[in-house]
Amino acid sequence: MRRRSAIKLSLGVVTALGLALTALVAYRPVASAAQPGGAQFIAAYRWTHPAKWFGGFSALSLSPDGRQMTVVSDRATIVTARIERSPEAMQPIKAVTPTEAHKLRASDGAILRGRIVDAEGLAIARDGTLFISFEGVSRVARHRRGDSRAEVLPRPKAFRRLPLNKALEALAIDSEGHLYTLPERALTAAGDIPVWRWNGTRWDRPFVLPSRGNFLPVGADFGPDGRFYLLERNFGLIGFRSRLRRWDLTPDGISGEVTLLETGLGLHDNLEGVSIWRDQSGALRATMVSDDNFKSLQRTELVEYRLPD
Repeated sequence: MRRRSAIKLSLGVVTALGLALTALVAYRPVASAAQPGGAQFIAAYRWTHPAKWFGGFSALSLSPDGRQMTVVSDRATIVTARIERSPEAMQPIKAVTPTEAHKLRASDGAILRGRIVDAEGLAIARDGTLFISFEGVSRVARHRRGDSRAEVLPRPKAFRRLPLNKALEALAIDSEGHLYTLPERALTAAGDIPVWRWNGTRWDRPFVLPSRGNFLPVGADFGPDGRFYLLERNFGLIGFRSRLRRWDLTPDGISGEVTLLETGLGLHDNLEGVSIWRDQSGALRATMVSDDNFKSLQRTELVEYRLPD
């Protein structure tokens, strides 16, 4: 018991040291972050708010014009907000104002509590229906509104076998309304990332994604270009690294893998959610949100990059 406690304490000290170094490193000024894939850094906006529900945001979805936002926290709070942008050419974020905040409800109408609260992925259908994925008890739930009770989609056996706290981390919806979800750490026997699709009546596994290096999936989205985007994260002693990849989807599966962004340690905080949209110039843009884990040494930030077509 003593040895186990000592190991636990040592890991806690290392983690705290890493987060402290992250806080110091990540505030260095960044004028440009050109990447091999062509992503161009726009700005990082630190978002703060005094409300008790604030923090832990693991997923987000932006409106087509980038001025309305919905975020979900891993303590099962869903928040809508208005984004004010600067008149500058790149229109970086100037202010974020929450407009609604609701605790997610279970299928019986009760507020989620205990190990079922860990919301990680968000996808919004054209009619405004909200879909949220969870990694505590792996499932995808449908909500007509932020304050409505959940309708849990059928859970296949594959979901029930996923490890706790490493399960359904990302969720995306395509132009046909099909949902795609994938786990944070549950590779296939061949070492690939499994992707499951909900077509409205059942789940299938249309394709897998190649796992490269030590990055783990944390967010996904379909862009207005119809391509599939995957946000991944890696944690080191002095901070987080982020990677953004994308693929073309065809009837035969995926093709045309491109790494758009791969950051150095500590450049940004713990980016977990991603939304792809087009700015006023017609350029693709990725907006990402960081999960501060409700820790004072971390921060909630919205990070934006312009992407090549």
